[in-house]
Amino acid sequence: MRIKTTTLIAGAALVLTLTACEGGSKTGSDKPSSAQSAKPTAAATTKAPKADAEVGALPDMTGKGLQSAQDQAQAAGFYNLHSHDALGRGRMQALDRNWKVCGQSPTAGEHPTDVKIDFAAVKLEESCPTNDQGGTDPQVSATMPDFTGKSVKVARESLDTSTSLTVTDASPQGRMVIVESNWQVCTQGPAAGTKLDGQPVTLTAVKFDESC
Repeated sequence: MRIKTTTLIAGAALVLTLTACEGGSKTGSDKPSSAQSAKPTAAATTKAPKADAEVGALPDMTGKGLQSAQDQAQAAGFYNLHSHDALGRGRMQALDRNWKVCGQSPTAGEHPTDVKIDFAAVKLEESCPTNDQGGTDPQVSATMPDFTGKSVKVARESLDTSTSLTVTDASPQGRMVIVESNWQVCTQGPAAGTKLDGQPVTLTAVKFDESC
């Protein structure tokens, strides 16, 4: 009698185990696992396209003080602001209120507000040139450029950084050439057109309000 009871209990347990296995298998096929449900779809991972830049009305700043021009450009929504020496001397516009605008790029009109605005400027006491002499960085050349009349600063930036450069006062005063953007080249060596191959360069110069 004890053997039969044990056999019946074991058989019942086996039936329950098989039933539980069938139920778990069915549940797993009907419902996705947590890892599957958490996986993002292709639509969810696609980034939205970047919105186009806003468009604003850029005023004509010609003739205005550089500081006022910058303030008005910002008021119109333009913040990528730059300026350069319209006389091509490479001077920095350290005090914007001491400079005035001769021209601008781009011109007045409708533009994306993230466009680069570049003001061509001269000092308040100076006259604007007929043509903008600045706006582009000096290019290093393999031959000696003609530096006559150009600023010593521009001449230096047009030479390879390894070039040995000596600058002296062309007048008999023997002054030190300190602020190179205020000095213009009178003579040079070697001559313009000479191939540059590491030889030293010499310049003589006077201030821009002086004659060579």
